[in-house]
Amino acid sequence: MKWCSFEKDHEQKVGVIEGDFVYDVSNQVHTTNLLEVIAREFIPDIDLDVAPMERLADVRLLAPYRPLKNVMCIGKNYEEHVKEMDTAGAGKLVIFTKSPTSVVGPETNIERHPELTDQLDYEGELAIIIGKTGRDIETVEDHIFGYTILNDVTARDVQKQHGQFFRGKSFDTFCPIGPVIVTPDELNFPLTIETKVNGERRQYGTTADMIRPVEELIQTLSKGMTLEAGDIIATGTPAGVGHGMNPPTYLQTGDTVEVTIHGIGSLRNFVV
Repeated sequence: MKWCSFEKDHEQKVGVIEGDFVYDVSNQVHTTNLLEVIAREFIPDIDLDVAPMERLADVRLLAPYRPLKNVMCIGKNYEEHVKEMDTAGAGKLVIFTKSPTSVVGPETNIERHPELTDQLDYEGELAIIIGKTGRDIETVEDHIFGYTILNDVTARDVQKQHGQFFRGKSFDTFCPIGPVIVTPDELNFPLTIETKVNGERRQYGTTADMIRPVEELIQTLSKGMTLEAGDIIATGTPAGVGHGMNPPTYLQTGDTVEVTIHGIGSLRNFVV
């Protein structure tokens, strides 16, 4: 199932997408907030035959939801990305977070923040949506609601200035996610991840190249720490970021960034 949040006539709805149509299931799930659906920790029975239907072209897809807590992110989880950046910390699990206020949806703007950074970069990633609260998780599949696309937008110079990643990755609009959340039964791993800037391929990789796969990430993060339904885990980015190019090539005003993951779709945003 492909879950989404969408806007029609200035009203937010919870939707399920099939083909070129979105079905408004807000009445069936008794909320217009997809996070509330996830927080119930079970997949509700949905009857699309009785749900109002709209053409996707006639609605505006939103970020699936804004989490209540910081987005958890995994760094240096693809070997080639480690090589293109530096070798420091190679092989170690790197964990950082992004502020929930940085979350935006598809077809929206990424603010350039020129007064704060000269090194705006992209990182296309697969993101896990936790669907069941747990600690010391072993049976990982029971705790996954679905997967979405996330662009871990980063101010590289700010990231270096502060000696940790939070501020350089948390400016407003620095966490585009969407356009949908796909339940695990509809995905066949490994998944390909591709990022294009102005139509030029910059990143191309597969989740098979992860140093630590999804199962290990959830098991490790949940050791001694409770993961809650609705938590988001970004699983790392393949090689090809702007900072790793020779010379480094950062995002500029007017650029279009599009991250595509097979089976989920494409997340497109515009730098302003």
